Amino acid sequence: MALPSNRDMQLTLWRWGRRALSWWRQHLPLIILLTRQELVDRHKGSVLGRVWTLLSPLINILVFVLIFSAIMGARLEGFGAEVERFTYSIYLISGILAWTAFAKSLSAITNLFVERAGMITKVNTSLAALPLSVLLAETIIYLISMVFFALFLMLIGFPIDWHWLAIPFVLALQLSFTYALGFSLAILAVYLKDIREGVAVLLPVWFWLTPIVYVDDIIPSWALGLISLNPMYQFIDAYRELILYQRLPGGAGLMTMMVITIMLLYAAFWLLKRTERDLRDSL
Repeated sequence: MALPSNRDMQLTLWRWGRRALSWWRQHLPLIILLTRQELVDRHKGSVLGRVWTLLSPLINILVFVLIFSAIMGARLEGFGAEVERFTYSIYLISGILAWTAFAKSLSAITNLFVERAGMITKVNTSLAALPLSVLLAETIIYLISMVFFALFLMLIGFPIDWHWLAIPFVLALQLSFTYALGFSLAILAVYLKDIREGVAVLLPVWFWLTPIVYVDDIIPSWALGLISLNPMYQFIDAYRELILYQRLPGGAGLMTMMVITIMLLYAAFWLLKRTERDLRDSL
């Protein structure tokens, strides 16, 4: 069988690109509307309202800095004396911000179709577009948190260099992985209530299986190999390489995550294609 020519491949990629662009043009207004509603609903009825979108990340950063630096005095070796008292806070914040964005997004997307059953059954909207509003809302919170984090680093004199330019690429891969996994679980959760309960139980376990509050140096060598299979370990390790150690992360881990993400995306859309009609009727 003859292999496709370069021209055929270019035409295929061009068609896919046109379809993707057309899809985004059609669904972007809905995604933005739902994202805005997602952010508003979080603090609905509170006195400060939308101000909490800024206050919550700021308070979290201050807690991590004050508790783990000023009070506990936790330290890591290998950094300059002028920022030594803050090194554990930097280590913790760079990991926990990424984890929080992932965990909140995954939990919300898993429950999304069930919680928005009324809208899904009444409005013929794209099921693939709905999780994007959750991801976009959490990304906004994450970016606000990173701005406060960067301000804190500048305040204590910790260097911010060009390696930060690679953070958006790691974040994009993390968001794609979260979308693919969450979308698959959201479809299954319509038929199996245990999926939602299982995600709620497993996320705290997943947190402690990820080196976020502890350093991976304390992990036995035999266990470190298992920990490295943890997808969130790859992402959080990449953030710390860029922020703390100011060097590019190893490509093998992120390339593996890219392959896993593509496989999960294929599985999610395969599930959607097989079950979409029944899914809407089951809600």
